[in-house]
Amino acid sequence: MNGKTVSCGIVLLDPIGRVLLAHATGTGHWDIPKGQGEPGETEAQSALREMVEETGIAIDAARLVDLGRFVYRRDKDLHLFAVRAEAGELDLSQCHCVSLFPRRYDGVMIPEMDAWAWVAPADVDQYASRSLARLFGTTLSLAGLHGQL
Repeated sequence: MNGKTVSCGIVLLDPIGRVLLAHATGTGHWDIPKGQGEPGETEAQSALREMVEETGIAIDAARLVDLGRFVYRRDKDLHLFAVRAEAGELDLSQCHCVSLFPRRYDGVMIPEMDAWAWVAPADVDQYASRSLARLFGTTLSLAGLHGQL
């Protein structure tokens, strides 16, 4: 291996091509649902588990389109999958995060993600981290993906 961690995630697009982003609690960052795999998991299993943990949305593995591995940051690559959201997955008021972490200043366990939004490709830069915005702006076109799915 190259020493990089690999984060597995899902690019979930709604019927008009907006991408699902989740707000990382206590930060200014919005991100796609993603995270590192657990021992014995395939990339697809990791991505599906992270989606459930961070949004409550359970997706059938058969719906995943494997986009492959992308350079993300110096220390991390992303293995991404794409899915077109179905009617029952569009209502973000149903989203919830069961993945918890200790808040920095008092150790209270809080959800990793605390808000969700459908974001148009042209608006991703206003939400996403520089790394994610760069990925969508260069290597992985959301508009192109919308046309593919």
